[in-house]
Amino acid sequence: MLKQDGSSLYHTRDVAAALYRKNTYQFHKAVYVTDYSQSLHFRQWFKVVELMGYDWAEDLVHVPFGRVSLEGASLSTRKGNVVKLEDLLEQAVSKIKSIIESKNPGLENKEEVARQVGVGAVIFNDLSGNRIKDIVFSWEDALSFEGETGPYVQYTYARACSVLRKGTGEQDGQTTVVKSCSTFNSALLNGEAEFALVKQLSLFTERVEQAAVKMEPSIVTRYLVDTAQAFNRFYHDCPILTQDPGLRKARLALVKGVQITLSNGLKLIGLQAPERM
Repeated sequence: MLKQDGSSLYHTRDVAAALYRKNTYQFHKAVYVTDYSQSLHFRQWFKVVELMGYDWAEDLVHVPFGRVSLEGASLSTRKGNVVKLEDLLEQAVSKIKSIIESKNPGLENKEEVARQVGVGAVIFNDLSGNRIKDIVFSWEDALSFEGETGPYVQYTYARACSVLRKGTGEQDGQTTVVKSCSTFNSALLNGEAEFALVKQLSLFTERVEQAAVKMEPSIVTRYLVDTAQAFNRFYHDCPILTQDPGLRKARLALVKGVQITLSNGLKLIGLQAPERM
């Protein structure tokens, strides 16, 4: 696979690199993540490896994704229409700082929370749609505290943490609820919003497995949004810090389940979970 002048092609270098990686690392799978415009290129040189007689050709996997635009404008390095990631993240953090100043000016560690939420907004926005679809990044949508965004899920996690602090009288809201989780009466969680939330939490493992098999992180982001929405319906419909000690304990245990699930889900997609926002 050489040009007439003896120089190599992209295909040549990719095949050589694959041979090197297999011999050096003995990979189980080699996953190539690029935009969909290169799909034909990968099919071609994967086929070349197969025709060369290597049975591990079936372990070469191309994961295509859609192209990215900023507020509807196409990004192009050749035309100089690019946005550096560092600049993008700095703008996201700055916008979150402004939102925090207007909504919760007394928040502790505002700089750190703004960093966690701002960076998280960019990541979540990038992973929220089906990976094969083109991505249109919108500041207004990505940095909104409402709707299907990273800040919305992080805010829901912070709300769960706040409920646990109030319900246990402890700053971290951890110890008392953890001890009670094995003794609460689950039969008391019989309301429509409670049942829907319990059912939603039960889907976590299934959704993570689906995302791994399909190499589709949007399955996780979709699950996190659905869980946040289910929790907020429960939060509004069901008084959690009720005077009934048995019901209070059961609902706090359910809140703890939401806190753990959202934390684990956010970690899977590279987001941090601030306990106060």
